[in-house]
Amino acid sequence: MTRAFSMVSGLFLSFCMSLGVHAQNISIATGGTGGVYYPMGGGMASVLSKHVPGMQATAEVTGGSVDNLKLIATGKSYIGLSMADAGQDAYRGEDKFKGNKVPLKTLMVLYPNRMHVVSVDGKGINKMADLKGKRVSTGSPGSATEVMAFRLIEAAGLDKDKDMKRERLGVAESVNAIKDGKIDAFFWVGGLPTAAVTDLANTPGTKIKMVDHAEVVAAMNKKYGNLYVEDVITKDIYRGMDTDNKQATVMNILVAHETMDEKTAYNIVKTIFDKRDDLIAVHKEAANFKLTNQTNIATPIPFHPGAIKFFAEKGIKLN
Repeated sequence: MTRAFSMVSGLFLSFCMSLGVHAQNISIATGGTGGVYYPMGGGMASVLSKHVPGMQATAEVTGGSVDNLKLIATGKSYIGLSMADAGQDAYRGEDKFKGNKVPLKTLMVLYPNRMHVVSVDGKGINKMADLKGKRVSTGSPGSATEVMAFRLIEAAGLDKDKDMKRERLGVAESVNAIKDGKIDAFFWVGGLPTAAVTDLANTPGTKIKMVDHAEVVAAMNKKYGNLYVEDVITKDIYRGMDTDNKQATVMNILVAHETMDEKTAYNIVKTIFDKRDDLIAVHKEAANFKLTNQTNIATPIPFHPGAIKFFAEKGIKLN
């Protein structure tokens, strides 16, 4: 069996090479199963495997942006989804990447990531100051949710270590913990809708409470650069919301190691845009994969030459 498999593999490789196609395995670093990164990354893996000759892409469950950036830093065949703020830290060698710059390039700007500060009725949490003395999850280790949550807590005038009992849970685990009464609130940065938050909102006998925090965006930008914008999660997104939630948003980007060859980067970006409808069927946030979003202002990390080539063909000039 092993010999037969080797013969078949060798014949396939020879066939690919005769067509000028080289077998290529790529891993897409995503996030936890309760968020948007994982299904989105799975959709990307599917279209890349199907439509880029010789490429076999797979999606990996990870802790999120920080873990993804560290995987790319290994130099292995990874591309990763990341929030722009975590990407900037990695590129500059700051915060969780202090002294360890990651040589990154942007492949494309993806979609806006909305900060959710979530509680439920009965916990007495109506504003950021009400988190004081509460049990709060600030996101899983290795996630950009944790990075942004810490910055938001700081900008709100709270101390993440002294003012709350802090847990480090992913969004799915946070939802289960709040259902079980183990925490009072949680932070989550993700696309709309996030499946785990929808699950909480639809739980019988539970009324979701989204905490406004847009008022601290200016303070966050003053310290960390213009990465965040004041935004809104409209009340129709999650069941039980009485009003629109005024919150902070940061962009998601798709990044690769700077050593990725130009042809591979070009093929990845082109295929994702060409097959955008397939990705919208996986998650509607893919509708925000727009050519107009591809600007040097939207990402703090320079674009990859392969991406620049593709966007130039579409009339978009980048540097």
